[in-house]
Amino acid sequence: MATDTTGASHTTGSAERWGPLWGARPADWALNEDRQSPTYEAALARVSLKPGQAVLDIGCGVGTFLRLITDRGARAFGLDASAALIDFARQRLPEADLRVGDMEALPYRDDSFDLVTGFNSFFFANDIVTAIREAGRVAKPGAPVVIQVWGPHEQNDLEAMKEIVRPFLPPRPADAAPEPDYAKLGVLEDIAIRAGLTPEQAFDTTWSYRFPDHATLRRALVAPAGIGTLVGPAREEAVKDAIIDGLAAHRTADGGYRLQNSFHYLLARA
Repeated sequence: MATDTTGASHTTGSAERWGPLWGARPADWALNEDRQSPTYEAALARVSLKPGQAVLDIGCGVGTFLRLITDRGARAFGLDASAALIDFARQRLPEADLRVGDMEALPYRDDSFDLVTGFNSFFFANDIVTAIREAGRVAKPGAPVVIQVWGPHEQNDLEAMKEIVRPFLPPRPADAAPEPDYAKLGVLEDIAIRAGLTPEQAFDTTWSYRFPDHATLRRALVAPAGIGTLVGPAREEAVKDAIIDGLAAHRTADGGYRLQNSFHYLLARA
């Protein structure tokens, strides 16, 4: 990776592969991201965020987490692979510094941020160690870096949906190492150490996505990772039907859906 004195990078990473997919349906992705506030609040409860501090969210999407930190008086910086998601986020957060780029080659100077976060984002990198090393590089010495991943498969109601759509997702790069189970004890810690960070605290949270009806669920669950684009128009309705059937056990009496999931975090220090 080459970086000039401004922190601007000249390396292509995972953004080229994932950006167009994640940005295919920004408003539909927002139906998911806006329901994720509990996972962000769990992380914020474990860091001492002060007004005026600079926070970088890697994989910031439509800016839901950054809205929470600006409400606390912090300065918001976000990076995402998708230009469409960044454009959507700018409408919500005109005061934020939002950029399109690769998490493997962040366009920021060393030692810039008081907090760096990556919520279900780092594992989309072509090389997760490189991505987390970059997070540590741009964090101030001793600043927290929050790494969040999905919890154990058996503790996630959305696993049924993921099993349906997984065959349609783009393959990992041919030269990429096999993907580990990030929720297993010690896996994130090992990655953080290899990336030059100091693991401090691992923790888990459990909470539920709630969708009011099956129409909203159908829209929302083909938005992540460009699933609707990947399956194509000829198969989209069939995949949506399969998702509804796969999640039937989680339908509530009022016709909505309650999907309980667990998430695993590592708080490390730069």
